[in-house]
Amino acid sequence: MKKISLLIAGCIALSSCYKLDTTPYSQVSADTFWQNEDQALAGILGCYNDLKKEATFGLQFSYDGLSDNGLGYDNQGLGEVISGTFTDRSPIIVDRWQAGYDLIQRCNHAIAHIQPMTIDKAKQEGFIAEAKFLRALMYFQLTNLYGALPIYDETVDLNKDFSSLKNSRSSVEDVKKFILTDLNYAVDKLPVTYEAKHYGRITKGAAYALRGKVALYNKDWTSAIRDFEEIVYNKTNNYGYNLSANYAALFTMEGDQAPEMIFAIQNMGGTGFPYGMPMAWYMGTRSTFGSDWNNCMPSTRLADRYENRDGSPFNWNDHFPNYNTDNAVKKQSMESTQSGGVLTKVPDTAKLRQIYANRDPRLNQTLIVPYSHYLGWNANKERDMQFILATGVNENFGQIRNNRGWYTYLWRKFVPEGNLKGAITDRTHTPINFPILRLADVLLMLSEAYNETNQLDKAITELNKVRARSKMPGLNSGSSFLVVNSKAEMSKRIQHERAIELAGEGWRYFDLKRWNLLEDVSKGVIEKGITGDNLVTRGYQPRHKLWPVPGQEIEMNAALLPQNQDW
Repeated sequence: MKKISLLIAGCIALSSCYKLDTTPYSQVSADTFWQNEDQALAGILGCYNDLKKEATFGLQFSYDGLSDNGLGYDNQGLGEVISGTFTDRSPIIVDRWQAGYDLIQRCNHAIAHIQPMTIDKAKQEGFIAEAKFLRALMYFQLTNLYGALPIYDETVDLNKDFSSLKNSRSSVEDVKKFILTDLNYAVDKLPVTYEAKHYGRITKGAAYALRGKVALYNKDWTSAIRDFEEIVYNKTNNYGYNLSANYAALFTMEGDQAPEMIFAIQNMGGTGFPYGMPMAWYMGTRSTFGSDWNNCMPSTRLADRYENRDGSPFNWNDHFPNYNTDNAVKKQSMESTQSGGVLTKVPDTAKLRQIYANRDPRLNQTLIVPYSHYLGWNANKERDMQFILATGVNENFGQIRNNRGWYTYLWRKFVPEGNLKGAITDRTHTPINFPILRLADVLLMLSEAYNETNQLDKAITELNKVRARSKMPGLNSGSSFLVVNSKAEMSKRIQHERAIELAGEGWRYFDLKRWNLLEDVSKGVIEKGITGDNLVTRGYQPRHKLWPVPGQEIEMNAALLPQNQDW
């Protein structure tokens, strides 16, 4: 079983995770709880614990379904947002607003009670910095979803003010100023590292990375470059971040303490340790531990985006004439028939395996592709499973089944194999850490900021580091299809590389929004299955770029008006 990190052990030992779960937080008495360093740490760990909630970051991976990288169904797969049928009363919209402010208020509560404590000053400031980082992270997520927001800080006393939270919405600019103020404090007060038993807590490097990301979203390229260069090139400290040699391992338990992880949600599973996120449940299939639902699926568009190993664009027509335009060719090339688990007709699987093997290695490391294998869980034991495109496939035959019966690619990334040698006992608590910030993301953001400031050579250098890790040829490394000569061409390359490298991590949706490309890849798009079947019609409208403020919140606080445009 995974070693118990302090993020969990502290909560168990001091019970703060449970006490701080009450809303309002009147069940925790400042007179009896906030007395010493251990209790201050426990209170902060309670803030971390909120990151796992499905409506904060526990379903972060599901946001890929709102982009050209994925699709989904039901609330967990953001189905109403994909179809465009959501309203200001939809649970997806209401729950994320409320859970976000719950986390913010938990951080406010901790800051307010740690500030007057008589404890070691450096530790006191460090605890406050952690809470401010988490508060900034949540405000950043909320403003990217809803735009203008009411700001509440640690001066709010929920014991007294819970029924009178009537702030109006501050502008997006003012919200981001508030976020940056918190992150400035975090950069100043957080340590570069902790002793090993505290692994997983927020560090100075994480604060630089998030502050740089906020600057990037603000198009403050100079500030973004400054912050990213600090941790990439160890300007004033040795942060120790490095790209991991094995991309696939990053998204397994093996990658939990990889030097690439700048800040990750610490997940645990196993008997008596329900402290994970539901990747198995919503990214896995009926062949995954717990028999799961694949509410969140990768799109065919994502799968077809992966380049050939030499860096040239991939095209199915190069392998099967007329494949791209003729669904009959797709079916002939891909589809099998079976009876009772016995295949009665199969396509040229050797050719398919060769086609997939000759692609960017991240394709097979990220997705389960047709006729590949996956170590699943069936009849309470490990079982080799094969992904076969045929009617009537079933895990009891050793076959992987899409819960909807659709012919889609499936996630391999983050999805547990077998029972992880006993580390997973509950499909809702996958014990694989989930990255919020990792070095590859930072390198690609630094590349983008360099490109936006007309430093093309530097932009190429940073992006090529990410490609080299996966043994993909670098830009401008010889072949004509790798040549990049302009800022516009480089922008396209950055957009491609972020889609591939960060697939399944939930950032593609937010990238498309800030690049003003969301409508281009969404409006009126029909997501297709592998053999060309229509699966989901996207109902995107221009007003959907910002979600509406929940109607219930406006009823309680009319100062939240005006509503977002066209809602």
